[in-house]
Amino acid sequence: MDFTLTEEQVMIRDMARQFSDAELAPYAAQWDEEKSMSREVLTKAAELGFASIYTKAEHGGSEMGRLDAALIFEQLSRGCVSTAAFLSIHNMVTWMVDTFGDDGLRSRFVPKLVTMETIGSYCLTEPGSGSDAASMKTKAVRDGDSYILNGTKAFISGAGFSDVYLIMAKTGEKSISAFLVENGTDGLSFGAQEKKMGWNAQPTAQVILEDCRIPAANLIGEEGAGFKFAMAGLDGGRVNIGACSLGGAGAALDAAIQYTGERQQFGKPISAFQNTQFKLADMATELDASRLMIYRSGDMIDKNHPDKSSACAMAKRFATDMGSKIANDALQLHGGYGYLADYGIERIVRDLRVHQILEGTNEIMRVIISRSLLR
Repeated sequence: MDFTLTEEQVMIRDMARQFSDAELAPYAAQWDEEKSMSREVLTKAAELGFASIYTKAEHGGSEMGRLDAALIFEQLSRGCVSTAAFLSIHNMVTWMVDTFGDDGLRSRFVPKLVTMETIGSYCLTEPGSGSDAASMKTKAVRDGDSYILNGTKAFISGAGFSDVYLIMAKTGEKSISAFLVENGTDGLSFGAQEKKMGWNAQPTAQVILEDCRIPAANLIGEEGAGFKFAMAGLDGGRVNIGACSLGGAGAALDAAIQYTGERQQFGKPISAFQNTQFKLADMATELDASRLMIYRSGDMIDKNHPDKSSACAMAKRFATDMGSKIANDALQLHGGYGYLADYGIERIVRDLRVHQILEGTNEIMRVIISRSLLR
């Protein structure tokens, strides 16, 4: 299903698939087991433009669209869901600095974010806020030519690994601003690494700010504009994480097709049984429907369609629910072998599960969709 892709988009998709097959898939199980992430591989991804997909070309960005990003993240996730998802987070940081920062901030940070010489993490969620971003407690207080930040961010991908942290903090009772805090800054520290069900190939921990003083020049855009920046990034983030579910589910479906064709029971391959055929048919249908919704919503962002937010919420909800279901069905078709790490299916199941929570839980997606219907 090509969704009437242009020749250039087909090339982009195929390039991402080749990189995924060569640089991600062979190492995904090792990274998951060792709980490690490869800077070398991230740098190679950046060389192909995958660290700055929708960043402007002025500082080296790829200046592609959100549909292009969906194509890329789907293919990268076929090799390693966790690494692809981390790249989507880094892309959001790069895009946000490039889109909303002043010329000085952009020239200081964007070129190195584009090459992943500087790796970025996004810090919005807090221990008590979750999807209710407006209730955050992290504060930034102006002090001459500096801001002093205090607070704690939770579930931060890349915490302790990344080089710069995009921090959302309150600068007034109802005012949220965005800042860049560089690793090594006094007052910046990290909690213990979280023990997680999935996404083990990327570190996750709290980011702790204790009287952390940064230059006032590290403010992104105007004071008080941070919440607007965060909201502007949500639609694209939902498409990205949905695309990551497509890739993981697609890899799981392919593995199930291969396995059921080889596995013999009662004298014939289990793919010969109608029950197996029906299951595979449903998985393929659910994957194709999810792909159509994700591609459509990415295209709607590119065209600034008035209904893009509702479409992105629908696509994220459906694709992440279906991606998790397809991976679980693939595990079932593998029988007991699906439960073993050697077959790679259980890792996909674990990695995809969190997508139903990220970028706003799927319950929040339903709230967004219903409000659009009823307004």
